[in-house]
Amino acid sequence: MEKQQKTQIMSEFAHHEKDTGSTEVQVAVLTTRIHQLTDHMADNRHDYHTKRGLLRLVGRRRRLLSYLRNEDADRYQKLIAKLGLRK
Repeated sequence: MEKQQKTQIMSEFAHHEKDTGSTEVQVAVLTTRIHQLTDHMADNRHDYHTKRGLLRLVGRRRRLLSYLRNEDADRYQKLIAKLGLRK
């Protein structure tokens, strides 16, 4: 992921100007990386190292979303709607 793309995602989902680590920002960055790796896996089916990394990212995103759902259900609903996730 390029630095410009990551900065744009952070500014779109941040709560304030210097917010880089809130749950929403982390989930948005992970979602972008997951989409990129999913495209890579479509072309390279036997790349098992990337598959393992992809599964770890999906698990991390799932845990972050679970945390957010337990802490603030409204923020959770807004985030999954904005990202187009299907929970």
